[in-house]
Amino acid sequence: MINLDNKNVTIIGGGKVAFRKAKKFLEFNCKIKVISPSFIEEFYSIEVKLINDEYREDYLKESFIVIAASSNKKVNEDIDNYCKENNIMCNRADNKELSDFIVPSSIKRGNLVISVSTMGNSPSLASKIRKELESNYGVEYEEYVNILGDIRNLVLKNCTDKNEKKKILNELVNLNLEELKKRRLDYENNSWN
Repeated sequence: MINLDNKNVTIIGGGKVAFRKAKKFLEFNCKIKVISPSFIEEFYSIEVKLINDEYREDYLKESFIVIAASSNKKVNEDIDNYCKENNIMCNRADNKELSDFIVPSSIKRGNLVISVSTMGNSPSLASKIRKELESNYGVEYEEYVNILGDIRNLVLKNCTDKNEKKKILNELVNLNLEELKKRRLDYENNSWN
């Protein structure tokens, strides 16, 4: 888990793999630019900066993360070498062993992020498990996690007994959304019973 908020992510490649990676990084509020001589149609449906060009090292400068998703192995190798020389994290779509990181299959519900990885051994299995998790953790979890955070802050601020603090925080995750809302209101009004 890396804070990617407003970080520069550069993707080299305009195909399906590059598109999938771009969509995933968009969930984390990155500044994304994609460089390729051509792009699949889907790229025009998302908010990324598209640069219609061949790969050049200049495009990697000031990148926090680089995705080498070109269909040309030599280009991916050149990208990887540049990144290693310049301490830029690089993911090679064509070679997980040479990658500095992998992009797991994940679902994001506000501040709740659930990631699944097979360490590149079976992206299909990771995707299958992610789809199963999506059905169990719907969009309501965004609000649920936010309320848990609000209550946690109130408990940390107002409860001085360590054991009581831990007990309260552990009990919260067993409440449903409506019960959590009531509990937050109680704690905001300094009612701890």
